[in-house]
Amino acid sequence: MAENSDDPKPLDKIKSSGFSRGLSLLKASIKAGSFAAKQLRQSSKNPEEQLAFILRQVKGFTDEIGQLKGSAMKVGQLLSTYGEHFLPPEANKILKSLQQKSPPVSWSVVEKQLKSELGEKMNLLEIDCKPIASASIGQVHRATIKDTGQKVALKVQYPGVDQAIDSDMKLFKLMLGSLNLLPRGANMGQIFEEVRSMLVQEMDYRQELAFTNFFYEQLQEDSRYLVPKTFPEFCTQRIMVTEFMEGVAVDSPEVEALSLERRNRLGENYLDLYLRELLQFQKVQTDPHFGNYRVKIDSEGQQDQLVLFDFGAIREVPPEFLKNYRSLIEGGLEQNSEQIIKTGKNLKLIFDEDSPELTRRFEELCLLITEPFSNPEDHRVPSNLMDSEGRYDWGGSDLPKRVAKKGGEIALNFKLRSPPKETVFLDRKLGGVFIFLKVLQCKMETRTLLIERLKTFSL
Repeated sequence: MAENSDDPKPLDKIKSSGFSRGLSLLKASIKAGSFAAKQLRQSSKNPEEQLAFILRQVKGFTDEIGQLKGSAMKVGQLLSTYGEHFLPPEANKILKSLQQKSPPVSWSVVEKQLKSELGEKMNLLEIDCKPIASASIGQVHRATIKDTGQKVALKVQYPGVDQAIDSDMKLFKLMLGSLNLLPRGANMGQIFEEVRSMLVQEMDYRQELAFTNFFYEQLQEDSRYLVPKTFPEFCTQRIMVTEFMEGVAVDSPEVEALSLERRNRLGENYLDLYLRELLQFQKVQTDPHFGNYRVKIDSEGQQDQLVLFDFGAIREVPPEFLKNYRSLIEGGLEQNSEQIIKTGKNLKLIFDEDSPELTRRFEELCLLITEPFSNPEDHRVPSNLMDSEGRYDWGGSDLPKRVAKKGGEIALNFKLRSPPKETVFLDRKLGGVFIFLKVLQCKMETRTLLIERLKTFSL
């Protein structure tokens, strides 16, 4: 891995005491408040100056929270997912900044954690001191099992981050409240409890081990996908060891250079995987970050494969919720207003007391989201985005922006309320699917695949 001058400097220690973490969050809150207030005051200034100002403020906030690692950083990332629905744009821009690159922790810190977790077993591994990836909760190192020569990826959780969840949650909630960034009337208790639940799950590497093994079993006969094998003998609550798999990034020049046919096939396989996760497995990998995927390019051009990493953010979908969610999808596909409104109420996305205008806008949003899966005979999609055979131009579409704009209009013009927890993370994954297909510049018909999957995996 080549040195990069833009790489953040490794941290020599992680702040673990409640006092030191609280002080950092206090500093971050001051910077966040300054950012939100000054951005509003500068709205009439030169756009270039305003952008430069925003970047400076966001970097300062990110740097402060990034030093904390663990739940403080992850809370901000997860809350930014909810923030699309009801937080002010200035607040959510701050939270979204936490999804950017995270500084790694120095080898001396990681080595102590490994010795604590693995004991003598650590001597069975030859570990590269330099990480190949770092995130809010842990980082990944290359390693080799000495006896067999097996190349593995070793993910180690940062020390102490699992002990700071409740204190970080309390401090983060206090910070957002003091800045008046929490909407009145929203069930924030439920939202914070859901975020806490996700944090506890993602920090439990034994559960991730179980989910990784589940997906390995489900997909091992499907040559379109590669899921790394696990090595349970080296896995603990805070250590995860899997087979090391090569591949190139989804947005790499190598993938971009593939023919449209091959990129379409990759896009269809990614979409099909999501539909199987939702409808067949009822277990959805809800973190669509590109770092969780690689592409193994076939040198002979026969079958490029998707390499799947990181099953820590799996959401199990309750059957009753899925029944209504399916109905909402089907209503959107068929432009069935009655079905959309009925299932929207069943899912508590809209209510009987809502105004006709809000109900209408909700229906418009559902129809917009299902745009790529439209019947071309309906002529509801611009001809420059869909041809007569139903091939949708994902690369040329600005659908994510239009969906965000429509959702923002609803949030601004009507009473804010927190959405059902299941819809938030499924919306996050669906948005990731759209971005994935857009980056691949896919032009393909997907209505048939969606309808087939809805029929195949009936409840």
